[in-house]
Amino acid sequence: IGALASMLLACGGSPGGGAPAAKGDATHGKELYAQCAACHKLQENFTGPMHCGLIGRPAGTVPDFEYSEAMKASGIVWDAQKLDEFLTSPIAYVNGTKMGFAGFENATDRADVITYLQQVNADPAICPKK
Repeated sequence: IGALASMLLACGGSPGGGAPAAKGDATHGKELYAQCAACHKLQENFTGPMHCGLIGRPAGTVPDFEYSEAMKASGIVWDAQKLDEFLTSPIAYVNGTKMGFAGFENATDRADVITYLQQVNADPAICPKK
């Protein structure tokens, strides 16, 4: 495993299955998530698809959200590693995505946002299981 992957991934499994949990600061991740909240909400679709249920979900599959063909055809299943790769530069990672966010250049910031997303997705008070 590369140095970045080693830094981001914990030994155990993530709460939503898939890749292991990211090692980050969820409190800082929540602060950074404010940038995401311009287009995303946790519990409902907005300009972007909702983020509850994100971990372990195939990309382009949230009901009642109109995705780009590129995202629907991407074959991505969201886990810590895929989120890290995507959040580095969404436009470059999924050429043709509608997501206009440039990305988080800093690896620590990405790990913090991913840890926050894993934490809220594992909390049934925030993201109830359907």
